[in-house]
Amino acid sequence: MSARILVVDDVDVNVKVLEAKLTSEYFNVLSANDGLTALKLAQVEHPDLILLDVMMPRMDGLELCRRIRQKPALAHMYVVLLTGRDDRKDVVAGLDAGADDYIVKPFDPDELRARVQVGIRVLTLQEKLADRVAELQDALTNVKRLQGLLPICSYCKRIRGDDQYWQQVDSYIVEHSDAQFTHGICPPCSQKLMAEIEEERIRRQ
Repeated sequence: MSARILVVDDVDVNVKVLEAKLTSEYFNVLSANDGLTALKLAQVEHPDLILLDVMMPRMDGLELCRRIRQKPALAHMYVVLLTGRDDRKDVVAGLDAGADDYIVKPFDPDELRARVQVGIRVLTLQEKLADRVAELQDALTNVKRLQGLLPICSYCKRIRGDDQYWQQVDSYIVEHSDAQFTHGICPPCSQKLMAEIEEERIRRQ
């Protein structure tokens, strides 16, 4: 997939370094200098992945991450936090806020590339899974559905199946739909059956 990456950092030099590195890897790069601007940009541009500094004015990285996860249109984005703190509590706080990964600054360019590639692989797998789920849902919608004209005998009311054999209507419907039958005798047929039984009893006397 051709990923779009949003870089968010309040230090212009950091933004330019990240833009240069990611552009050289053939990614489409967007940028913002604070969390509030980044949120508005993300809602318009819908990037695939966000590299997000934690310490920023107006809205910090953790709050931006939480806002992203609360919005269904943005929640699928892969979020990588950029932090100058490698304390376990800070890392846990970032992951709890909804981040998928984190990189400690100053970061190694090769590590940045590798972690971004991991994010892209995850997004690609999610996209393929979503497509597969959609295909299965379409298949389930169409399976066992009666469609088109049914060839039925006007005398015995049997239906000609796909194998060209004639079968009872109820058997055909069960095979081609989710319907199930419970068998009983309706009042007219019951009366007719009782009359036939009585007629047979009289005949045998």
